[in-house]
Amino acid sequence: MTIRPAGDARITATVPIVVVGAGACGMVAALSAAEAGGEVLVLERDAVPAGSTALSSGMIPAAGTEEQRAQGVIDDASAFARDIQSKSKGRSDRAVLAAATEMSGPAVDWLNAMPDVELRLVEGFLYPGHSVARMHAPPDRTGRSLIGMLRAAVERRGLDVMTGATVTDLYAREDGHVTALRIGRPDGAAEDIGCGALILACNGYGGNPDMVAKHIPEMARADYFGHPGNRGDAVAWGVGLGGEAKHMSAYQGHGSVATPHGILITWALMMEGGIQVNTTGQRFSNEHAGYSEQAVSVLAQPGGVAWNIYDASRHELGLAFDDYRAAMAQGAIRDAVSIEDLAAKIGVPSGALARSIMDTASVGPDRFGRIMGQKPQLEAPFYAVKVTGALFHTQGGLRVDGNARVVRRGTDRPLGNLYAGGGAACGVSGPFVDGYLSGNGLLTAVTLGRLAGLAAAASV
Repeated sequence: MTIRPAGDARITATVPIVVVGAGACGMVAALSAAEAGGEVLVLERDAVPAGSTALSSGMIPAAGTEEQRAQGVIDDASAFARDIQSKSKGRSDRAVLAAATEMSGPAVDWLNAMPDVELRLVEGFLYPGHSVARMHAPPDRTGRSLIGMLRAAVERRGLDVMTGATVTDLYAREDGHVTALRIGRPDGAAEDIGCGALILACNGYGGNPDMVAKHIPEMARADYFGHPGNRGDAVAWGVGLGGEAKHMSAYQGHGSVATPHGILITWALMMEGGIQVNTTGQRFSNEHAGYSEQAVSVLAQPGGVAWNIYDASRHELGLAFDDYRAAMAQGAIRDAVSIEDLAAKIGVPSGALARSIMDTASVGPDRFGRIMGQKPQLEAPFYAVKVTGALFHTQGGLRVDGNARVVRRGTDRPLGNLYAGGGAACGVSGPFVDGYLSGNGLLTAVTLGRLAGLAAAASV
């Protein structure tokens, strides 16, 4: 990755708007730019667009949507912003927070109006920190379906997506204005493409061990559940051009990845009354605090693992999720007719496990601060799955304004013709893992992608 003088480029073709990355952010940016009359080219390193989006649960949080109104859910951007700021303890980037929450509802409604997209309001439970139901997801609640829908929408629009195209160099003027990109192809060929505006929708840095060790050392040995191509290139480019990196210590972890299967187990099981115990059969945290910070808590347990414990009614809830059914098919889910049977099957002391399960029969705040009694207590038959903590994606990145324009270091002024969203931009989670509110990643991917596409189209 190199930033070269603008005069060094040997441009073979020029496109008004170039988008780097064909995940949710890049696809939304391309669709938005085209809708606004812009000519756009999407560059994707992989042979098939997928990115971090395909590895997610595909849930986009949005406030004030038609789906919410149809279900009688009262919500708006200000309530959404309050929930985000409550989770981040008031440390969210304010410009991105305002832009993302205000755009969230219109963006989801815009997507849902497309023939290829179906996003339903997820009901029946709330993820940690959300005051109302605002998660919108494909029917099977997978990121694979979400990216498939967006790809279909892009294809229907006839937009150009060049796969197997790795951006290796940027060409820029001294003031940071990008004039061209160099693209490497799988056969070793390279070409320079000129651009009028550049949207970085490509990556965070979760796949770069050195950057992880530097910025989030507590996750240096954790399993990485994101796309391996997330190497931090976008942040390095933006900083090299004169931009500013912000909240690089922020990330989304998850404390419920089935091990050794590597399958995400929905946190709805915990929110609806499940618990986590370690290998001694004891609970160790407030499972309702948030699944992101729970990654750190699980990794701190013996062997870096825990057991999700729940019962038949929660098991039925899990079956609504495609990933959970996959875990069932691979034998990750254990069942038992009694506490003693469960203890024997998962290898923990039955007495300690019994006391942990009895916690769910109590009322009021427990010793970890979790308020018990709001959900029915666990009762036989029981279910369990062995999980570990994992790093999903980073939340720090380039500082942008309310139109997703990268701003010049130390100022609020736009940096040339550069835009960023998704993993390339600073999100709304504040600087730490416990600031992540469920869905923050896809929130900024979709909303900043939409804003970037519209603004770039207006600028060229």
